[in-house]
Amino acid sequence: MQRHRLQPAAVCVYCASSADVSPAIKEAGARAGRLLAEAGLALVYGGTTCGLMKITADAHQAAGGRIIGIVPGFMVDQGIAHPDLDEVVAVPDMRTRKATMIERSGAFLVLPGGIGTLDELFDTLALKQLGKHHKPIVLLDTDGYWQPLLAFLRHAVDRHTIKAEHLDLLVTAATPDDALRLLAGG
Repeated sequence: MQRHRLQPAAVCVYCASSADVSPAIKEAGARAGRLLAEAGLALVYGGTTCGLMKITADAHQAAGGRIIGIVPGFMVDQGIAHPDLDEVVAVPDMRTRKATMIERSGAFLVLPGGIGTLDELFDTLALKQLGKHHKPIVLLDTDGYWQPLLAFLRHAVDRHTIKAEHLDLLVTAATPDDALRLLAGG
């Protein structure tokens, strides 16, 4: 497992836009948000009021943290932009949203999520593999959520479509507390 020594000023959180996630996932998202705030780290995220994204951002802000929302115009038009962001970065589309989230963040915490979360994770991971950034990527594996994906990645290594060393570009944490330690290099 790779360790990181630089404490990021802002952590990007990728996670579900669904509110129908399990209570354990909701609690882990809220705890992660609180812990980031208590560590003095700003939270960069997609900037909406949807699902686990809102739960995590609201917990972060309630704990005194600063939230930075990267919001495409069409989401503002749909009325789903979070009204209480400390900083709003308006972008034209989803591609620019991802690029801006990566640029504005010193590390990435990936909570359980769906297709959008997977897209963000793999885009960030591919850019790290290509040497375009060297920022920590931590998967928060609440209730073993990421285990099937990790098994697939190991399968891909066995089939020689992914190099084994590329699996070291991300780390897995069982709890939000463990995730914060990994983000801080502990």
